[in-house]
Amino acid sequence: MRTIEYFFATVSPYTYLAGTRLEAVAAKHGAAIEYRPLDIMALFARTGGTPPKDRHPNRQAWRLQELRRQARKLGMPMNLRPAHWPTNPAPSSYAIIAAKEAGGDVGALAHAFTRACWAEERDVADDAVIRDVLAANGFDPGLADSGLLSGAEAYARNLEDAVAKGAFGAPFYLVGEERFWGQDRIGDVDLFLAGEL
Repeated sequence: MRTIEYFFATVSPYTYLAGTRLEAVAAKHGAAIEYRPLDIMALFARTGGTPPKDRHPNRQAWRLQELRRQARKLGMPMNLRPAHWPTNPAPSSYAIIAAKEAGGDVGALAHAFTRACWAEERDVADDAVIRDVLAANGFDPGLADSGLLSGAEAYARNLEDAVAKGAFGAPFYLVGEERFWGQDRIGDVDLFLAGEL
């Protein structure tokens, strides 16, 4: 079975726009997904990226237009200036890491956290929100309190592995040595797994 390493950030608008399309592609090809949440701002700092707030106004304006266009194209609701962004992605990421260990639909959970931020005006760093999202996706809300140390270690390791493996943004997908960056490259992941790229 092939594995797709999926580096993503719970506060990334492009991770939100990816939805659960990667899960559909993986199911189509019988591939597994290794969910690796990480600190996107730390990844930018390590790989030459610039945080959105520090980008030139031209780039900031383009980003807002692009997010609006992509959301509309995908039929997804999106608030371009969410009330709770930026926020600390670590707590929701730790919850995802704990959920991976518990077993269940981690893809739906990851999407629920990004949707909470970008479409529902909820703070994914807030303990009550984390518990609610866990429960709504079939996980024990107590996972928000469990494995904090191991979650922190895995979160830090995900960043190190992402840098070592060539990732520089989110969402970022790796299939073996092949790298795919952005929600608009999920179709390319599909084609690659089909042997057409």
